[in-house]
Amino acid sequence: MNTPAPTDAPERPQGEPAIRTIAMPADANPAGDIFGGWLMAQMDLAAGNVAARRARGRCATVSVDRINFLQPVYVGDEVSLYADITRIGRTSMTIRVEAWRRARDGEDQVRVTDAHFVFVALDQGGRPRIIGPGPQG
Repeated sequence: MNTPAPTDAPERPQGEPAIRTIAMPADANPAGDIFGGWLMAQMDLAAGNVAARRARGRCATVSVDRINFLQPVYVGDEVSLYADITRIGRTSMTIRVEAWRRARDGEDQVRVTDAHFVFVALDQGGRPRIIGPGPQG
């Protein structure tokens, strides 16, 4: 007989991270908490990486929707950024990004931030261009 998973099972990140980095002292305030702006920049890098691969070229961030800072990040934490495309339009795409922290001396991961980033594919002149079909079509 199959037993359902408990509803209080710990949340885990899905897939492989787009990037991983270590939070350093220069990225923190005097209390040792990492600046939100630093974390947002890391999320933008992860989303940009995914956008450029999907669009097969240059992309630019045009908006960020509702960034949620859920937990603090501390100096020395490993930060893993997971990014998934949630919508593709004619010239733009929306990418959901989650940041997860792992203390340097532990294995548990905790989701610390999430947001949706919108990117536009750009041509050589910096103008919006059509995003071609993906790997499956």
